[in-house]
Amino acid sequence: MTCIWNLRVFLFLVSVALAYKERECALPQREREMGSISMLFFFFLILVGCAVQSHGGKTSSFVRKDEKAIDMALDSDVFTVPAGYNAPQQVHIIQGDMNGEAVIVSWVTQDEPGSSKVLYGTSEEKLEFSAEGKVTQYKFYTYTSGFIHRCTLRKLKHDTKYYYEVGFGHTTRKFWFTTPPKVGPDVPYTFGLIGDLGQSYDSNRTLTHYEMNPVKGKTVLFVGDLSYADNYPNHDNVRWDTWGRFVERSTAYQPWIWTAGNHEIDFAPEIGETIPFKPFTHRYPVPYRASGSTTPFWYSIKRASAYIIVLASYSAYGKYTPQFKWLEAEFPKVNRSETPWLIVLMHSPWYNSYNYHYMEGESMRVMYEPWFVKYKVDVVFAGHVHAYERSERVSNVAFNIVNGLCMPLPDPSAPVYITIGDGGNLEGLATNMTEPQPEYSAYRESSFGHATFDIKNRTHAYYAWHRNQDGYAVEADTMWFYNRFCNAMDEPSASS
Repeated sequence: MTCIWNLRVFLFLVSVALAYKERECALPQREREMGSISMLFFFFLILVGCAVQSHGGKTSSFVRKDEKAIDMALDSDVFTVPAGYNAPQQVHIIQGDMNGEAVIVSWVTQDEPGSSKVLYGTSEEKLEFSAEGKVTQYKFYTYTSGFIHRCTLRKLKHDTKYYYEVGFGHTTRKFWFTTPPKVGPDVPYTFGLIGDLGQSYDSNRTLTHYEMNPVKGKTVLFVGDLSYADNYPNHDNVRWDTWGRFVERSTAYQPWIWTAGNHEIDFAPEIGETIPFKPFTHRYPVPYRASGSTTPFWYSIKRASAYIIVLASYSAYGKYTPQFKWLEAEFPKVNRSETPWLIVLMHSPWYNSYNYHYMEGESMRVMYEPWFVKYKVDVVFAGHVHAYERSERVSNVAFNIVNGLCMPLPDPSAPVYITIGDGGNLEGLATNMTEPQPEYSAYRESSFGHATFDIKNRTHAYYAWHRNQDGYAVEADTMWFYNRFCNAMDEPSASS
């Protein structure tokens, strides 16, 4: 980065000055005086040039109206309980295997367990297939959950629209989803990106903007912090129910790939709750066993031309830990000739220039960043910071405790790091930025919004971030991605 180059320039100038000083002694007095003036002027020009170049990327000039994020009232229509006795609610789906030939369907019945059966098929009028699921329930402090169902639909055809129905024996409800294309290197596919959503009025704007975006996302990559139930007294788990009903309008029709955030930990020994992630793991299953993981907090899937790795910022990640050993074995499995796009999801960002959660991801970065560079990860999406930021391609892998090489440097093999924890939760926006803007930071803005990552083929993908304050089609920050494995060259300048 520029500051490193400035240091190198400075050291070069010192060496030039020393060499000149040795030569100067042999010159006549008049020439020595003129030479000294020239040397001072030369130094001045270089330092001015360094000062002009020594800056980061762009901090958006857009200023969002200063207003607090307010949670929607419990009687809001987005929280409405479906009509009918024991009607299924909080319906959501996720990919159920490694390659996209299975889907896990989850829902809640409130009055009694009812049936865990799912009927499904390619015709809305004739649901010719059937699958049986399981039901579970949990308690948290004084709260007892409804009956949580999950059922896996297997041997699905790729790129096919399926209809499915749940709630048999009482009130049934019908939904649909489309399976992804068969995994392959040139398969186009569009992902949506949402993080730190919550259930405020701003959250509703974010979800609406995602739904209305003319670039239609087919799967949401969700980077953690779902309901924010833990922000309420005694981790009020009713807020898990309201959030599930709020997002059902999307989650029942397309997969959301879940990442666990800090607001999913729900560790509250002061009220006797000492099992972390209890509500999250009961409500939101993920296909972790398909990728050889031993826990739902880190796993991987293939979808179209992308290989997606989900990591856990709040599980042990040091050397010899289960997550470390899994990721060490996982990266070599990625066949970039089959899935050229390598995407990583996590909650806590590694490169963050806001004064919120600053450097919280640093120890994880030290452990895993060399692998990200070695295996040429294309992009890393994170949340946690309630704002938006996109980095340059940088890495900081040369440092050890004696060499002093502790600055991020441009690295074409490194991923772009994108923080998209701007879903709209009641905690509000992160507005306090570090100054000056670091050189690794390409673009940052304190606004709520969402993004899309639109894969065109094995070499190119188009990324766009949308702020809530704009029209549905307006792109506030964009970038053409050149695949690191198939087309590892410098991308064109991003437009913002």
